[in-house]
Amino acid sequence: MNFFRAATRTSSLIKPLTNTRSVAGPMWARWLSDSLRTKLDQDIKAKPVVLFMKGTADEPMCGFSRAAVQIMQVQGVDFKDVQTFNVLADDDLRQGIKDYSEWPTIPQVYINGEFVGGCDILLNMHQSGDLEDLLVKNGIIPEEIEDPKQ
Repeated sequence: MNFFRAATRTSSLIKPLTNTRSVAGPMWARWLSDSLRTKLDQDIKAKPVVLFMKGTADEPMCGFSRAAVQIMQVQGVDFKDVQTFNVLADDDLRQGIKDYSEWPTIPQVYINGEFVGGCDILLNMHQSGDLEDLLVKNGIIPEEIEDPKQ
């Protein structure tokens, strides 16, 4: 029997949990120390845009972090208004931000203290125009006014 068939047969015997979001939330919350939660609360609210990433804005260390930076740049976000955190420099931060947001991947973007999502969400929002609307609504980028002469 090949491995795939064996894995398929075995996995069909395992019943997945239903409503895992409500189960995972409280468990994850307990794993995050009060001091780290407080620090993350403060850090996330310190600047209008906060980006937890691998590497820095000048030197991203993964393609998804690079894409998040590039999307923000294309949107016209001034990086002097962005607080970035290199999760590769601190293992507690790397796991802590995942527990804090209940989001399993890095990068993570926060706008005015609210979790937006990771690279995939950011890209979808950029493509749909929702990211620009969110950035304008929060006063992070100016609204573009179309020239009626054109």
